[in-house]
Amino acid sequence: MRLDIPDALSFFQLSCGRWRSQRSVHHLLHRRAEAGGSLIVVDDLERNDPRLTELAIAHSQSPDAIAGGSFVRWSASMAWDQSGEGHDGETFFGLIPDSQDGRSGLLLRTMGYAEKAPASSRFSMDADNGLILETSYETMTVWERFSFVNENIRVRSSTVQGLSNNASYCVECRVTSEQPEESSIPAAGKRQAQEALSAFGW
Repeated sequence: MRLDIPDALSFFQLSCGRWRSQRSVHHLLHRRAEAGGSLIVVDDLERNDPRLTELAIAHSQSPDAIAGGSFVRWSASMAWDQSGEGHDGETFFGLIPDSQDGRSGLLLRTMGYAEKAPASSRFSMDADNGLILETSYETMTVWERFSFVNENIRVRSSTVQGLSNNASYCVECRVTSEQPEESSIPAAGKRQAQEALSAFGW
């Protein structure tokens, strides 16, 4: 089933809620794959939210150009983590469309995919309503594609090329109100989730 997602802001808004994510990261240099998992919370932010205003100014962009954004929090772990090691974090995203249909433009965020400093990406949407992000750093480039199978299942793939080379695939399932909420990843899942954060922070 193909969802009707007219623009990138609608894609972000459809992503709001609680999600469980299962990930497989393929480390090309080591020729090995690593499993992971995470819990994610995505909240919608209005375009006049002061946090988005600060984000735009930090990126030397006009706050008036922001169409909206998201606040994302995550708790994750990967199979190769040391005992007690985890990956928790949060980030803000702001969208600046550069086309009339809102399907392409600039994505600002407080934390990058490969670096923990503020970063920006180019975004575009393809004919199947998938969201594509490209982020360039000094030592690497990251490509990602996000798409919805339906309103409650989202998939994404990413490729990191440069100093670190890996590819990953994720399946994310929405946590509905009928499902029990978890404040952290259960012990069985702690041996599963995160090496490189995606542009959405998870």
